[in-house]
Amino acid sequence: MIEPFDIRAPLPSGTTVLEASAGTGKTWTIGALVARYVAEDVATLDQMLIVTFGRAASQELRERVRTQLVEAERALAGDTDLPPSELLELLLHCDDETRQQRHRRIIAALASFDGATIATTHQFCSLVLGSLGVAGDTDARARLVEDLDDLLGEVVSDLYLRAFAYDDNGSAFSHAEAMAIARR
Repeated sequence: MIEPFDIRAPLPSGTTVLEASAGTGKTWTIGALVARYVAEDVATLDQMLIVTFGRAASQELRERVRTQLVEAERALAGDTDLPPSELLELLLHCDDETRQQRHRRIIAALASFDGATIATTHQFCSLVLGSLGVAGDTDARARLVEDLDDLLGEVVSDLYLRAFAYDDNGSAFSHAEAMAIARR
């Protein structure tokens, strides 16, 4: 049996994969882990790679990580109007000097937050390939497309116009039928 993840347990080292059903708190847990790694001086934000699947999940994860860092900063600064949280209780369970150090680290992470690598798998791979320059041996004109519907529509429209724009006999089928054929 797999034990449930405990945010109060010792921080994992190396690669950590959280796999669970929707709505179980994965995104909160990742945000809490990031805040702990930073506050406890295990890693800085720019040393972490936080990856998820879809673009919407990536944006949500970015917002959740930022929210966790903001809440940690407020709690470490002495704000007592925050809702109770296992993470905040854990971060505040220390002496004053450690609390001040944690507060400084969280502030530094928030100041450099825009540089954090929180991305989809495809976005991360694209970043890596782009950073390789000519050594990456990739097509510089290639761009990441996560939703193929726009590309499909563009290709169908181009081919449809090429085939039927100057045909005096009219088209053999409608544009909608061409889209249905392409989707099939």
